Amino acid sequence: MKLLNQAQISELALFKSPRFFITSAYFDTDKSHQTYKEIKLRLKNLISRAEERLKHLSLHKDKKEALREDLRKIEEYLFQNLSSYNHPGLAVFSCAQEDFWQEFILPDPPRNRIVFDRNAYVRPLSAILDEHKKIGLLVLNRKEAKFYEVFMDDIKLIETIKGEVPPRVREGGWEGYESKRIERHIETHLHEYFKNCSQMTFDLFKKNQFEWFFLGCKEEYLPYFKEHLHPYLQQRLKGQIKASPLESPDKILHKVAHLEKLLKEKEEVSLVERLISEIKKDGLAISGLDSTLDYLNRSAVQTLLVTRYFSQPGYMCPKCHFLYASYETCPGCKISTQPLVDVIDEAIEMAMNKNCVVKHINPPTPLQEYGNIGAFLRFKP
Repeated sequence: MKLLNQAQISELALFKSPRFFITSAYFDTDKSHQTYKEIKLRLKNLISRAEERLKHLSLHKDKKEALREDLRKIEEYLFQNLSSYNHPGLAVFSCAQEDFWQEFILPDPPRNRIVFDRNAYVRPLSAILDEHKKIGLLVLNRKEAKFYEVFMDDIKLIETIKGEVPPRVREGGWEGYESKRIERHIETHLHEYFKNCSQMTFDLFKKNQFEWFFLGCKEEYLPYFKEHLHPYLQQRLKGQIKASPLESPDKILHKVAHLEKLLKEKEEVSLVERLISEIKKDGLAISGLDSTLDYLNRSAVQTLLVTRYFSQPGYMCPKCHFLYASYETCPGCKISTQPLVDVIDEAIEMAMNKNCVVKHINPPTPLQEYGNIGAFLRFKP
């Protein structure tokens, strides 16, 4: 099942078992940055570490065995389907003793993680939804206009308008029309048609609360349409694609996805540039693992930036749960810290628990020269 909306997450979160824990598993299956063999090895290691972790959990024997059964089912499912799986990410939720199984195809690669808990660990799903924009798309020509809702890799037709613009006549005169009278007649119909299209778009935006507006049409129609475009929509018009209402939704979706990717890359570049600028003037921003963890521990982080796929071992204090890159003893509690396979995972989790915005920045990026991690701050203690 594709991850498409918050309702799916809410429904998953409702599942409870009176006796058993739920296993939540997230897998990075993106073959654009790793081979099939590398994916398989990483996931095998992830499951092995989860099995080892399970041995040390303070749970009754039957609960532990139930979680082992979850891991066996997940591993079997993974290696039966991994070779033919062509999506960036996968999330699986299992409670075998309650005959519960749910999987989600993810549009972005998550960080590899397995969590045992009484509730499904759904926070990464919500984070993925937050990274994507709900797009309203109007595709039109002089005969027809179609309005689509696009979210992640799903496209849905919402509304259609048929134009009543007279056809061109390929006889003498301007653009094949016989006289100026016909030209004015055509112009009047075009303006009325595009006015209706603009009003429909505005009404749908108010109803559906789209974040971005994309337009698909020929360049020659832009002046007509923009003349009637409400200022609210002009502010949300993020780009244009070359598309026709006659094209298939899948073909249109491919064009929208390409434009959305370009816009997100532009946003990422701007965000990193702003971070670096703020750091250089000693403002409310920091970079590097030690500094970022320090400010995160102090609840001073507003927005956390992390290079996607960045991973680093570290430590956690079992008492105060502060995170460290290198301290084997907690400076505050004066007790031994616990080693972590990946402190970045825990930092992201801590940031989300503290209601910080988390931004994954795709490499290559200047953020890599600043330690692959940084943050905008609420304050400097």
